[in-house]
Amino acid sequence: MSAATLPRRAEIEPAVRTGIRLSVPLVLAVWFVLIVSLGALGAFVGRPGTPPIAIAIAVGAPLLLFFTWLRLSQSFREFVLSLDLRLIAGIQAWRWAGLGFLSLYAYHVLPALFALPAGLGDMAVGFAAPWMMLALVRRPTFAASPAFIRWNVLGILDLIVAISLGTVCATLSTGTPGEISTAPMGTLPLLPIPAFLVPLFLMLHTAALMQSRQLIRSRSLR
Repeated sequence: MSAATLPRRAEIEPAVRTGIRLSVPLVLAVWFVLIVSLGALGAFVGRPGTPPIAIAIAVGAPLLLFFTWLRLSQSFREFVLSLDLRLIAGIQAWRWAGLGFLSLYAYHVLPALFALPAGLGDMAVGFAAPWMMLALVRRPTFAASPAFIRWNVLGILDLIVAISLGTVCATLSTGTPGEISTAPMGTLPLLPIPAFLVPLFLMLHTAALMQSRQLIRSRSLR
């Protein structure tokens, strides 16, 4: 009678990493569909003069799960550290779509207090993204440069400012007929921007900064 042998850790970890790589796209797809489905039901529409609690949960819950997973799972941390920084930077170029906020302000759909800082900030980050990507293609060690780190930090600050100003505008809204407010951000088709893209971009910036720190540490050990 032969004794059963347990799989070694070295054999388990590649399977775990493969599982993570396969599950992450599925999780992102389910997350997006959930946001759109709830948005179609009006789940994120708040009353005028109240903070957008539902959107705050939509932003905060995925980030809480992301950082908890990072904290508890070594395999997930390794997956995040293995992501292609060129792809991460390239995805941020989508933030050039912040130009849409300026258009919505011009057509009196969103208030200036929110649309102008959020739109211009996103456009600045998105405009710089291709240059960051090209720098990483030419010199992978650019990930440890102050310029790359500053770009990611400013990208995070831009999103935090946009969320904060959106909250302020929603709280100060009176619901008066004809009032320009941030209410459209809680409905489709704009809802995926705060409820899906904002936390996703924050995760990507975090992944980039984690890789920058790892590269800096590896250099200091040489």
